[in-house]
Amino acid sequence: MMKGCQNECIAGGCAGGATKQVTESFKAADLIINPATTFKDKPDPSGLVFGTVFTDNMLTVEWSLASGWEKPQIKPLENLSLHPASSALHYAVELFEGMKAYRGVDDKIRLFRPMLNMDRMLRSAVRATLPCFDKEELLECIRKLVEVEKDWVPHSTSASLYIRPTLIGTEPSLGVKKPTKALLYVILSPVGPYFASGSFNPISLWADPKYVRAWKGGTGDCKLGGNYGSSIYAQREAVELGCQQVLWLYGEDHQITEVGTMNLFLYWENEDGEKELATPPLDGLILPGVTRQSILELAHQWGEFKVSERYITMSDLTAALEENRVKEMFGAGTACVVCPISKILYKGKNLHVPTMENGPQLATRFLNQLTDIQYGREDSEWTLLVS
Repeated sequence: MMKGCQNECIAGGCAGGATKQVTESFKAADLIINPATTFKDKPDPSGLVFGTVFTDNMLTVEWSLASGWEKPQIKPLENLSLHPASSALHYAVELFEGMKAYRGVDDKIRLFRPMLNMDRMLRSAVRATLPCFDKEELLECIRKLVEVEKDWVPHSTSASLYIRPTLIGTEPSLGVKKPTKALLYVILSPVGPYFASGSFNPISLWADPKYVRAWKGGTGDCKLGGNYGSSIYAQREAVELGCQQVLWLYGEDHQITEVGTMNLFLYWENEDGEKELATPPLDGLILPGVTRQSILELAHQWGEFKVSERYITMSDLTAALEENRVKEMFGAGTACVVCPISKILYKGKNLHVPTMENGPQLATRFLNQLTDIQYGREDSEWTLLVS
């Protein structure tokens, strides 16, 4: 069982000296449920703006080095009370996750591969020197929170209930150090399509190497808030230039890494004349997305074309576009599932990507199979039933 501690966590538990404080994880069996007694009106699923409406309740668990994890609580959604020197506010000692609950065509509520989110959250906690926790216990607490809030899961196959687990350092000190206090909380928000343009309209990208999202030895492979806050300035510039998202480049050879907050896929005829679905490798720069992993696994199952985790540079892409070898390019992530790309502004030139002219057959196929699983049209061991 994973322990909640200040030691280095490894796959099966924590590795630390016997002299260090080791405290057990919180338990879902100890969950205290004091839900809200007054309820907000549920919004119309067709008019939802991403992340602006929240449900009536939240999950909280406090941690301290002195006492370990307290009992988890489900209670009415409320503002947090933090010391003004809290480490999350000054040094971004915090992390988050993003996952969803879906109301199926059979009216059952499902989570999609939630243990992958728990795995990634624990890796982020280790990197941020925040306390470890038992992944199964947290997932069960989240499942119970969604069960309490089941009426908030939209009755729609184009909407869902977004789940935002968050872990922040609440150390009341200006010292740059591992926090001795932390707060884990989970809030829920009913959401529609992530992009204002709709769920499957193509987006345009701005590619400029003057800004980078992540670097070797950094935290690009963890879901830390600092990765996102520092991207807003570049995103604003992209919009000013008439593009919707940033295509993040890295290195002197302008390697393609991610699209906005999404993983990137390129379906093309590669340099050897093979049909290939390619995505950048997990080398520390790339966030290991749940949708990314699912797309790769589906493509391997189909066995119809080469599937590669490989480096792709802008010169590789521009050459392939000139030679009409690019079929589709799309982003993938929990918020949008699959998002086609139609244009890239690079070095002052608009590069047209023929994703939509090609169907987009592959992006649509991935979108359809993933959403069939999420909304219960297709049985899959990738889902966990909430109720």
